Amino acid sequence: MSNTDRAVFAEFVVGTALGVTDAPRVEWDAVDLRYGEKTIEVKSSAYVQSWHREQDPPSQISFDLKERLSWDAATNTYRVEPSRAADCYVFCVYAEKDRSRANVLDVK
Repeated sequence: MSNTDRAVFAEFVVGTALGVTDAPRVEWDAVDLRYGEKTIEVKSSAYVQSWHREQDPPSQISFDLKERLSWDAATNTYRVEPSRAADCYVFCVYAEKDRSRANVLDVK
């Protein structure tokens, strides 16, 4: 349920679907996945969070796509101009709104 764990899990689900989980995940890289020559950024959001308090209303779903000076792990350099790092963005939303029924491992 935590934001960081959910994001890594979303990357794993997308990477598995594309067959690109053969390399270790690089923390803080400019993109999450590489599919051939294309780069993919996986974004994750949810209505319920891991906080230990009631949520009313559920969290608002939003994704940040601002252009940034991203760091490329392969070259160990930052981009000189702000830009979007990926060729493609995949938006993952955990849709359960009832915290008592939340099970992030149930991906159906």
